[in-house]
Amino acid sequence: MTDTTTRAAEVLKGHRESIDRLDAILVYTLGERFKHTQAVGKLKAEHDLPPSDPAREESQIARLTDLANRANLDPEFAKKFLNFIIEEVIQHHKQHQS
Repeated sequence: MTDTTTRAAEVLKGHRESIDRLDAILVYTLGERFKHTQAVGKLKAEHDLPPSDPAREESQIARLTDLANRANLDPEFAKKFLNFIIEEVIQHHKQHQS
């Protein structure tokens, strides 16, 4: 390998290590988030509350869109990601209602 190729391989390795750490953070963060949403689902079921809260969901999407813009993340991607999570949470809440 040439010096530039060796250096590029080292930089690539560093980026990949960072990506792997961030992936682990995302997984553990989602795990923690879902612990709380499961508790919310049980609470809603116990008190006969609806599994979804459209006003909260709309507020959260607006908040995350703003965060995405400030983080230089595509806000459309952030919306899709949050909508995916919201759909999953609502399904969990519906299961608690059953």
